[in-house]
Amino acid sequence: MSKSDVLLISSSRFINHETPTGHPEQPARAMVMTRVADRWRSNGGRVVEPTPVETAALARVHQKAYLAEIASTGGRRVQLDPDTYASPETEVVARLAAGAAVSGVRYALERNRPAVAFVRPPGHHAERDRAMGFCLYNNAAIAAAHALSRGLERVVIIDYDVHHGNGIQSIFYDDPRVLYISTHQYPFYPGTGAANELGRASGTGFTVNIPLEAGAGDADLDFMFRRVALPIALAFQPQLVVVSAGFDAHMDDPLGGMRATAEGFGTLTRLIYRLALDHCDGRIVIVTEGGYHLPALEACLEEMLVVTAEQIQSLEEIPPAAGSTDVAEAALGPILLAQTPYWPSISTSL
Repeated sequence: MSKSDVLLISSSRFINHETPTGHPEQPARAMVMTRVADRWRSNGGRVVEPTPVETAALARVHQKAYLAEIASTGGRRVQLDPDTYASPETEVVARLAAGAAVSGVRYALERNRPAVAFVRPPGHHAERDRAMGFCLYNNAAIAAAHALSRGLERVVIIDYDVHHGNGIQSIFYDDPRVLYISTHQYPFYPGTGAANELGRASGTGFTVNIPLEAGAGDADLDFMFRRVALPIALAFQPQLVVVSAGFDAHMDDPLGGMRATAEGFGTLTRLIYRLALDHCDGRIVIVTEGGYHLPALEACLEEMLVVTAEQIQSLEEIPPAAGSTDVAEAALGPILLAQTPYWPSISTSL
């Protein structure tokens, strides 16, 4: 793999989603994304502008009345929930974010190569009928639903944001075609993501929550990916991997209490990308979510792009993250108890 194989979808227009002064999800995050994208381009990487998502793609995961509500914010400043805001250009920008995720899916399916979407506002808290947690349109869910509309039967969404992606979970909670796997700090905002939240009806067993206490670091996340997330994803045999890439589990992030580093996120990306190379012809779409410490965000974005252009060795040859796994090992029992009835291979995995 080389830089020319990786499609980075990015735009300075993401700056135009304005939030109140002091809000963590600030326009400066888009400035960081643009800087990283500009360096990637200057060093031989491919960067393209996103195109706005079509309403039909939004309607696969959001209710019609909700789409009308968000459309009505155009040209106005609106508070949508206690911490989610729209500014005059937000609806247009949010359509670009969702459009970037859809474009990433098209590229991954047509080229069997990685696509990365640097977007804001983030998406994984947005539910079918409401904005929440800085999120308006659920970008990763829209990407997965678009893949299903293209005829795929199995899509895995892997979410390593420090917050649980309640929106993704609720949208696909009864859908066995989408496996949702989330590592997250728990208990924490938004209050969902317990190990016994497993899905509903025919979707039971296709929600995999890996809740971790505050203080979990690189080695804890690495342990849970190798012990739980990747074996389940392997058993699912996905045709596409979508990554909800939030970097607010970084040790410097002001909103979380986890202890990950940019290098640790690089290890997670290697593991996930190797899964995609081995089991779905390299089809992977990475969509940004949180990450509110600007230098940490920049370092994590840089690391993620570097990994997507690497010649990644086998899963077994990827060095594990150094450090204690005490937090992960303490959390493992209830997770195995919840998931083993649906994924019996994890009882003996790795």
